[in-house]
Amino acid sequence: MMTTGTPTIAADAPPASRSDERERSRRARDAAPEAPSDRSSQTRRAAFALVALVVALYWPTVNFGFVNWDDRWYVVENPVVRSWQPASLWSLATEVHVKNYAPLTLASHLIEHTLWGLWPGGYHLTNLLLHALNAVLVWVLVRQVTGSRFIAWTTAALFAVHPVQVETVAWISSRKGLLSATFILACLIRQLRPERSSRDEGIALMFLAAALLTKAIAIVVPAVVLAYDLIVRKRPFAEALPRQIVPGVLCLCLLAITAGAQTSELGGLRDHLELSRGRILAVDAIVLWKYVGMLAWPANLAVLYDVPTAGIAGWAALAITGWATVAWGMYRLRTRSPLIPFAGTAALLFLLPVLNLIPITTLMNDRYLYLPSIAVFGLFAALGRHMSRLCEGRGDEVRSAECEMRNIEWRSRRVETQGASLPRGTRLARLTTHVAIGTAIVACAVATHRHLPVWRDSVSLWRHTARVSPGLAVVQYQLADALFARGETDEAVAALERALADCDPDDLDRERIERRLAARK
Repeated sequence: MMTTGTPTIAADAPPASRSDERERSRRARDAAPEAPSDRSSQTRRAAFALVALVVALYWPTVNFGFVNWDDRWYVVENPVVRSWQPASLWSLATEVHVKNYAPLTLASHLIEHTLWGLWPGGYHLTNLLLHALNAVLVWVLVRQVTGSRFIAWTTAALFAVHPVQVETVAWISSRKGLLSATFILACLIRQLRPERSSRDEGIALMFLAAALLTKAIAIVVPAVVLAYDLIVRKRPFAEALPRQIVPGVLCLCLLAITAGAQTSELGGLRDHLELSRGRILAVDAIVLWKYVGMLAWPANLAVLYDVPTAGIAGWAALAITGWATVAWGMYRLRTRSPLIPFAGTAALLFLLPVLNLIPITTLMNDRYLYLPSIAVFGLFAALGRHMSRLCEGRGDEVRSAECEMRNIEWRSRRVETQGASLPRGTRLARLTTHVAIGTAIVACAVATHRHLPVWRDSVSLWRHTARVSPGLAVVQYQLADALFARGETDEAVAALERALADCDPDDLDRERIERRLAARK
């Protein structure tokens, strides 16, 4: 049984008892592409819903303040964001600041300082709006890549409300992550197309350049595009690689500027900086599973984590075995469902710069999941869609998203609008799936609402972090600093004494703790 442009498998043809009218309706629904006007209207509605969701959830951050964790250096005491003088602009454009070369990030703070000085609400408002824009861009990108509105909406909604994003949105100093994500997503919308023109690549290159001037994580974008060309578009390596040479050169130039900046001893953690590459890879294998756990069950999130680096041989072996199994499974799916191994590859590539292969002063942070989470949420949404179709008993209609895109020229399908005409089992399966997805989105929004006040001010931030990671000396020190600023001297001194007695600080931390205590005596 064949229809033009819509391949079917004869062995899986629907039973003869199904009415001809229902069969014709099914074929028309599957084969007919959406009209451009319908597509535009749906995009506007989706964009409005996502923006409203983010604004409603994150509006309380407008009343939050600066925190004593990089906000001082990026904004409050940063001379380059206070002046439009040529010397200040030259420093902004050419020098590394706060361990990063990010002139566009600092330029955004310069504009904001001009608009509202040191009112923290303005900076938080900008972060909120950037996150809303990024949620819309996620919707556009995932819909383009998968051809599914359901997967795109679910992915974008989870991206918008998941509590792992709180650190990125509610922390002013994480502006670089938000702004770079905006440019990266815009770049990928141009690059991750079944067929892209020279104009697409030219515009994408401009977005990539902007992303590189915002945060160094953009250096992995050419590798992500190369993976898409090889895994999804099935292009030969000799054809795909040359198209990434110019973007790759731009990334190498930025890497040369920033490679040594993150090894600074200012802030963060340092115990892991002397570990061998083998030990770092073992720790990374465990951390990656922790990230999966955080996305699946986001409890006890904090700005810093006490990640064990010794006595982990058994856990590391188990973690590495697990990831080897995942890699084997994705390899097996490379032909039938290439978007799945591509999603896994993209997530790993976006995490690669923060896995301490090039040393940085933290091993694990919530903000590192801002972009990688998109792939995980997309896989979750695709699984929900697949299970819904299986429950409908329509095995003949279960096709991978990439197969749909190939067979109808990568255009989205028309969704059934007359729910009453669907079989009862189909309606029940769809309702069950939508309820499950909706429950997950609501649960994430509630968790975000509860976690958000942690970032209200420095004291609430470090009190919470001290409960999650009580063994870190830097956490006790930052808590003491916040308490001193509030005038709660006795509690601040107690925090410093706990750091000396219980946290086994290294020499640098011990020196500054003792110096701070001596100054208060």
